[in-house]
Amino acid sequence: MPSQPQPAPPPPGPAAGTADTDAETGTETADADADTGTDALAGAQQLTDVITRLRRALRSSIRSEFPWEALPMAQVELLQTLAVSPLRVGELAARQRLAPNTVSGLISKLLDAGLVDRQPDPGDRRTARIALTEAGHQQLRDWQSAHERRLAAALESLAPADREAVMRALPGLDRLAHSLAGTDPVR
Repeated sequence: MPSQPQPAPPPPGPAAGTADTDAETGTETADADADTGTDALAGAQQLTDVITRLRRALRSSIRSEFPWEALPMAQVELLQTLAVSPLRVGELAARQRLAPNTVSGLISKLLDAGLVDRQPDPGDRRTARIALTEAGHQQLRDWQSAHERRLAAALESLAPADREAVMRALPGLDRLAHSLAGTDPVR
């Protein structure tokens, strides 16, 4: 007697019992929320890994080419924020989402390095605003220029299709940054 063919194993995908039948079309629909959540988590894990490696590679490559580039990223981010306008320590802490005592410690190091100074706050004489000095502005320009040159060289080394893919991803990455920060990007 010939043996009966065995049914093929189910394709990878949602677990049994997660498919529903659409009443109007009679077709099965998978649990889209579970798939979307799984896809989003996998994408988030991959994005986290790439961003971490990219930041580390950029930081180490800049420091090897420019040994003077010794500012920790937290200090650079404070300088970038202060480049827009002077702020009080509490305002800086809120914008950077750091504890005020952490920001005070970072500011102390920047004060010692001559990159920022304290200015009287015209609205409240009891407090001071932190502002970039000319040396701070120059350090920030040098830092920005070094990073732009390094990134430009790295982009140039990519295959044209990869370079285009990176550039096409920038608007989405910018919206992602705004989403994470809880800000509304200007469109």
